[in-house]
Amino acid sequence: MNELSPPPDNGVLVHEHPVDHQSVQTPVQSKGRAGRTLLAFLVITLLVGTLGYGFWKHYTVHAEVMATANARRDFVPAVRAAAVRASEPFRVASWPGTTEAFEQANIYARASGYISKRNVDIGSRVKAGDLLVEITAPEIEHQIAQAEGTLTQLRATLEQAQAQRELAQVTWDRDRKLVQQGWATLQQGDTDRLTLQARDAAVSVATANIVAQEAQLRVLNQQKTYQSVTAPFDGVITQRNVDVGSLVQADAASGTFMFTLAHADVIRIQLYVPQDDAIGVTPGTQAVVRVPEIPGRDFPGSVARIADALQPGTRTLLTEIDVPNPEHTLSPGMYCRVELKIPRKAQSLIVPSEAIIFNRNGLSVAVVENDTARIRPITAVRDFGTSVEVSTGVAAGDRVILNPQVDLTDGRKVTIRPDPPKPDQKKS
Repeated sequence: MNELSPPPDNGVLVHEHPVDHQSVQTPVQSKGRAGRTLLAFLVITLLVGTLGYGFWKHYTVHAEVMATANARRDFVPAVRAAAVRASEPFRVASWPGTTEAFEQANIYARASGYISKRNVDIGSRVKAGDLLVEITAPEIEHQIAQAEGTLTQLRATLEQAQAQRELAQVTWDRDRKLVQQGWATLQQGDTDRLTLQARDAAVSVATANIVAQEAQLRVLNQQKTYQSVTAPFDGVITQRNVDVGSLVQADAASGTFMFTLAHADVIRIQLYVPQDDAIGVTPGTQAVVRVPEIPGRDFPGSVARIADALQPGTRTLLTEIDVPNPEHTLSPGMYCRVELKIPRKAQSLIVPSEAIIFNRNGLSVAVVENDTARIRPITAVRDFGTSVEVSTGVAAGDRVILNPQVDLTDGRKVTIRPDPPKPDQKKS
């Protein structure tokens, strides 16, 4: 029981109830709760504001991206383009070569003896039949005299054999009738008949000996002719190995090498043309020879002969080119560059290298058709650096995009940028 408080002074009786100390709030506690409520409200407001800003930012970026994508989708790029042109009817190919004399011969001694006279030296120009050297061989004169004496003796032997044959013929003609009539024995007839046959054989032997001796005499006379060495053709002496007094030998295997004679009025050049260029090379194909030491001068020529068969190891065609050289400007043994003008078997097309697209799909180009880019695969034949020769994929007159952008797709709308005016046009 709660005790009753003394009555107030005003005389009013008041009944008191029990007091709940927990429900009674002090001013400090009320103020703290209000602060927490305000803080929570601020946090929630900040969070909502942040989320709203994020959503707004995301929407703005998305709108910009969509606007950029739409603009890019609707954007028509201006591109540079060049026309595809047909290749020339002739294809020019160049290879290194070495000049050679059209004719060249190493001149050997055909008669043994000493050089008694020499009329030429290195650089001498000679005509066919000109005397180069003379060889002295006295023993050949003696051999010729001996052979002529033997020939005279053999001819006398032939006359003797012919006389004996005539005697045997007369004897046989007389005795044959006697044998037939029985006035001479058969043995006598056989002896006369066989004697005539022996005389005929003796005449044949003597005749054959004369023929053999005459042939031997011709050999000796030919050897005498070989003592005078003459030029076999027009040309120039490029090498000399003998002088007056030199001993030369006329051996077939180890004869003395005296001179080298070269005919350089026409220069011959041998080339080994690769298979891809050899297809169009034929006799008569035009050629131009250039020598680095003679700048600004072209020496025209033509293919004179080809091997008609490729070398199995190198797949090249042996080709010979003849170049007229009347002024002897070209010398045998010079390094040169040979340019062949080869007719094309099939026409090809020339595309600028800037238009080539290379990716995982291979080589292709972008062709402009009705202001639309069309990607076409191509087949490259030869790369010339600034241009590429192709065989399929494009046609002459097609306009291909130069330096196409990476994301260029088939069917993309494009517009061709006009070419800038040339300097001459600007001045005008």
